Amino acid sequence: MKAGSNLERILTEGKFAVTAELGPPKSADAEVIRKKADLLKGKVDAVNITDNQTAIVRMSSIGAAKLALDKGIEPIMQMVCRDRNRIAMQSDILGAYALGIRNMLCLTGDHQKFGNHPTAKNVFDLDSMQLLDMVKRMRDNKTFMCGDEIRNSKKAPVVEPKLFIGAAENPFAHPYEFRAIRLAKKVKAGADFIQTQCIFDLPRFKEWMKEVVDMGLHEKVFILAGLMPIKSPKTLEYMKKNVAGMSIPDALVERMKGASDPKEEGVKFVVELIQEVKQIEGIRGVHIMAVEWEEVVPTIVERAGLLPRP
Repeated sequence: MKAGSNLERILTEGKFAVTAELGPPKSADAEVIRKKADLLKGKVDAVNITDNQTAIVRMSSIGAAKLALDKGIEPIMQMVCRDRNRIAMQSDILGAYALGIRNMLCLTGDHQKFGNHPTAKNVFDLDSMQLLDMVKRMRDNKTFMCGDEIRNSKKAPVVEPKLFIGAAENPFAHPYEFRAIRLAKKVKAGADFIQTQCIFDLPRFKEWMKEVVDMGLHEKVFILAGLMPIKSPKTLEYMKKNVAGMSIPDALVERMKGASDPKEEGVKFVVELIQEVKQIEGIRGVHIMAVEWEEVVPTIVERAGLLPRP
């Protein structure tokens, strides 16, 4: 065990893992985190605490992760490269570990032009590959990125941040032929687990997983398939037209349009996907991205036969 987190234990023991997202509020209201944590506790193994997703200001991922931890649910702290240089990142990593956080997801981050401060200066001192390598070096080599040892003095003990390190991967972005190669680079950089982009195009996802298995990557990293319940056909159409790196079949859009209850149809589709991806070689769990719809996650997990959690 590299970090001893609940998520790492479940995956290492060969159990099918379930993670979800817990979005911090656009305010300092801690009760938002506590209520969402209560909804998800016992239904999933860990929750992603997003880091100012879509470049919109929200409560910090570290602060929200600590609140979730205090409510008895294990956080996966996200960190994006957009807002911090390597000094601030390493400082936050030490602070997060000291607060009890044991999982971290390394991301490049959405560009600030998509958020509510489009004229803000970005940082991007590192990209996600370099961030992965830096966190791994801090954990395994017990050194900072500059090479200095992680200790206060020569006589003081080394207290390194023992984190279970995650990354994201998108099987649907162009050019397709490099997506498995990109995953291999993230594994080499230090990823222990991967959460994929949300799946709507199952045949394309299966093709990517075949490439991943052929390269033997499924034996080097735990892969969790990303799933997103959709509330309406309009949401699906918007994502198809405006969100880069998505593959959404026309047949799915028509299915949602023809549903008498689109929300129920969205849940049904995700449950069907879970049954499908469980049969794919190399898939070790699912990551449910119910953006600001956390209350639907228990329903999905129950209908998919994934309860009780280990």
